[in-house]
Amino acid sequence: MHLSQISALLLVLDISSIKGFPFVGSATGNSVTNSSIFPYFDYNVQRNVTTAVGQSAFLHCRVEQLGDKAVSWIRKRDLHILTAGVLTYTSDQRFQVIRPEKSENWTLLIKFPQQRDSGIYECQVNTEPKMSLAFWLNVVESKARILGPSELYVKTGSSVTITCVISQGPHDLGTVFWYRGSQIVEEGPLPAQGPPRVHIQTEWTDALTSRLHIARAVVADTGNYSCVPTSAETASVNVQIISGEHPAAMQHGNKNTASLRVCLPSALASVTLSLLLVKRLR
Repeated sequence: MHLSQISALLLVLDISSIKGFPFVGSATGNSVTNSSIFPYFDYNVQRNVTTAVGQSAFLHCRVEQLGDKAVSWIRKRDLHILTAGVLTYTSDQRFQVIRPEKSENWTLLIKFPQQRDSGIYECQVNTEPKMSLAFWLNVVESKARILGPSELYVKTGSSVTITCVISQGPHDLGTVFWYRGSQIVEEGPLPAQGPPRVHIQTEWTDALTSRLHIARAVVADTGNYSCVPTSAETASVNVQIISGEHPAAMQHGNKNTASLRVCLPSALASVTLSLLLVKRLR
């Protein structure tokens, strides 16, 4: 080895041994390659997170080449330190950091989130200067809503459709179950020909929509029907299957909106009685 090569190698080893120097050197023949050991964030993570009230939220922070540095989670609105390393630094035990052994992932778990938990959270690394990556958490109160009136009156033999809509909440709103009283509504029974008498159709468009179809309604179908989403508050409607007309809301065919009908014979009788009383008083 020539003297010039030995001098160059000693210079590289001397520089790489300086404390805090941001790279390590490796010599191969006459070439030297440098690789950074300074921590950096993986930006290929979801940083705008929406969840429903009561549904656990996860903020995923990934730090590469952390070395001897530490990761902390900070709540931006009050600069409160929530976690440092794997320890929780708040009395609110809903907050917890998840970090599998030898993993670059430092996930902030927020259990049973409320709307007040919405805001910015920062994943920080104690470098000099400090490194931070902001995450936005949006906690929404997701509620089911049944279209139409809260009481439906349906003639026997008619069809009834109850439509339930969940339009607020995270994109993944799960699914919807239907109950009549405390009993879950199941599709069927299958007739010899044609679709089942009871049919449930659930789809996602701009909102999560579930429709309960009941064909050829019978008196036994009367009851309180509840739309029960897996990630939203429940909504319900009372359905009365009757033999004749009813002066309140009636649903006909497959329409979900009820039309109001006035019982004309009763109204005319009331007017006639009032006129007779007026004449007697005179």
